[in-house]
Amino acid sequence: MALSQNNPFILSTTKSIATSHATARPSSRRSGSVLVTKMAMAYEEGELERPKWAGQTPLSRLVGALLSIKPLSAVLKLGARQVLISTAEKKNIPWREIRKEILESDVYKEIESIQNPSIVYPDYYRSPFHGYDEGNLSWMAAAEAEPATMSMVRRSLPNVASLEEGIQILRGNVLKTITQQHQTYSGKSVIDDILDIGCSVGVSTRFLADSFPSAKVSGLDLSPHFLSVAQFKEKKSAPRKNPITWIHANGEDTGLPSKSYDLITISFVIHECPERAIVGLIKEASRLLKPGGTIALTDIAPKSKILQELSPVLFTLLKSTEPFLDEYYLTDLEGRLKEAGFLHIQSLLTDPRHRTVTATAPPSV
Repeated sequence: MALSQNNPFILSTTKSIATSHATARPSSRRSGSVLVTKMAMAYEEGELERPKWAGQTPLSRLVGALLSIKPLSAVLKLGARQVLISTAEKKNIPWREIRKEILESDVYKEIESIQNPSIVYPDYYRSPFHGYDEGNLSWMAAAEAEPATMSMVRRSLPNVASLEEGIQILRGNVLKTITQQHQTYSGKSVIDDILDIGCSVGVSTRFLADSFPSAKVSGLDLSPHFLSVAQFKEKKSAPRKNPITWIHANGEDTGLPSKSYDLITISFVIHECPERAIVGLIKEASRLLKPGGTIALTDIAPKSKILQELSPVLFTLLKSTEPFLDEYYLTDLEGRLKEAGFLHIQSLLTDPRHRTVTATAPPSV
């Protein structure tokens, strides 16, 4: 699909971004050969490189010590889950209703056609997180993934009039960042093949398919439960010209052909991964991208002013369900992209809590 400014979706996205941001003044700085471009947006950065409760700070070590006490950790995880659900429902997100609808449906039948029986799950993926003992390898996690995503949008953009407006701003800002990167550095204005790694239940994948209707879009995830929900929900939607392909695979070793994709997105995934997995995802994306292709990683922003000012209670609850959060905060994402050969690396706050890091695969020699 050509990334033309005549594209009505791009035009509407640009309009929503313009109304949600202050006047943007581009500036840039160089770190080695890595170009990091910043825009003076309404989304405010804090004064630190990362929250004071991340990494090896005394506060972080104190939280880690508390979480190592199993009875206390269990109570905190339960508390975090209850806070998440109650906060969502106060924002008119019908968490329990959505969960019930999925769990009482025929979604279970999808797993037979979606599951790859040869998958070997990495050890970190079997760790409890998000308050689920089985992590993402459970129907409960799959049934609650979409309301959790809705809740994330409302937390990130609390002042928008509706959830729908928040989704358009949050996803639209990411889309505009991607299209600008691709238009500027790819050497072509067409995106034909898209891979959404860590697609979960397909929220981001469906947004990409709606935004690029002429492209072939694939959603890849390590959880067959999540993919079953994604496929189930897509079957209930209006037919597409190019149906989405769902792939059960490890994002670090997909088995897909090299140089197959113009765009690879990894959204709200890497904060759930140890650094070795983040590096593996980046290397695999480098292998899969066509020369000049674009990678876009959207996730928690270490420099977010809001996150740096979280109360002690909230950040303790947050870390109780995110076992690899410290590793994420300490990972030099731009540096890892550079090591993998990516060029034109840029990082931008695309909402008050999240950044999108984009980069370009090198051209063919």
